[in-house]
Amino acid sequence: MAAFTPEAFKKEFIAILDYWEKYGLDSEKGGFYGRVNYENQPVKDAAKSVVLTGRILWTFSLAHRLLKEAKYLTLADRAYQQLARHFFDPEHGGVYWSVNADGSPLETKKQIYGNAFAMYGLAEYYRVTHFKPALEKAQSLFEIIEKHAFDPVNGGYREAFARDWSATDDYILSKSPWNKSMNTHLHLVEAYTNLYSVWPDARLKKQTAGMLDTIITRIVNPKTETMQLFFDEQWKAKDNIVSYGHDIEASWLLFETAEILHDEKLIGRMKQKSIAMAATAAKGLGADGALNYEYDPETKHTQTDRSWWVVAEQLVGFYNAYQLTKDAQFKTKAEKSWDYIVNEFIDHERGEWFGTVKEDGTPVKGDKINFWKCPYHNARACAEMWRRTGKA
Repeated sequence: MAAFTPEAFKKEFIAILDYWEKYGLDSEKGGFYGRVNYENQPVKDAAKSVVLTGRILWTFSLAHRLLKEAKYLTLADRAYQQLARHFFDPEHGGVYWSVNADGSPLETKKQIYGNAFAMYGLAEYYRVTHFKPALEKAQSLFEIIEKHAFDPVNGGYREAFARDWSATDDYILSKSPWNKSMNTHLHLVEAYTNLYSVWPDARLKKQTAGMLDTIITRIVNPKTETMQLFFDEQWKAKDNIVSYGHDIEASWLLFETAEILHDEKLIGRMKQKSIAMAATAAKGLGADGALNYEYDPETKHTQTDRSWWVVAEQLVGFYNAYQLTKDAQFKTKAEKSWDYIVNEFIDHERGEWFGTVKEDGTPVKGDKINFWKCPYHNARACAEMWRRTGKA
């Protein structure tokens, strides 16, 4: 078994940071590359996404907060400049979904998921710098999301808008009429929570608590303790597909939100929900200790690929369930998760983690950096486990 120790988690956290420092920096156009292939070669003309940029900003800000090394703040500064200069829409507000390699606007739609990750990174950056413009930008995102995306009648938040915040059918993650999603709500509540940590505003707290309640009552199916993925305006669900990674991720993220809000009623409610969701997600574990990607109960089809972000989230999610229950079976699942990560997902030759590993253990030789492949899930998991196991 791989060493399940604070030192081991810290070591891998630093290794991930080192990879991004070595291979992620765009020395020609500034900021970070939008894509780096399996051989660690940059695709210099690749577009850059706001999701990737916001997650890089969050990661290096967190790294500076935990490790107190100046180089991480320098890298966070670099990500902040890329986000502030190129992604914010000076005319209509909010952030673009993507920009070209040179920083010019590419996909100018206002995806709430993308705005959430910009907010998430900005809040963490402000936490370590106290740079007021960063907080002001995060606050501006909160205001514009509340203005355009919040649904005061049915609750929750709409998925996406055109550049000028008018209606659109291009949601990226879904299509009309499925204009509300689990994924957007999960990461928007995460962003609101992080913003609340540095800006304890009463309205922000109210909206964050309301969103948590919406997720628990509308998105988590009370019969199965799994989250449904897409909904229409009135919360009619599109299907019952089970996303094991999102369920285990939500099991710890949503409990963290309740804790940060210091709402005892929500904490108690979410504790029980977190335990139930983690126990249910465990049904998706393979014999190797890794979660399958997803399951469709209608067709009985299981997508068995193992994903880098899923194994990262199951590591934290199962350990969080152990901390809440002291049930050794959850700790064993976390230990097996880490063992699988060390043996199958960490690319010990080229650095970082493989994006996908087949059920038989064969790694898929995909990008190390792209729109979605970022230092967020795996770096966060290592940092969380370093803290939770006794931060050495």
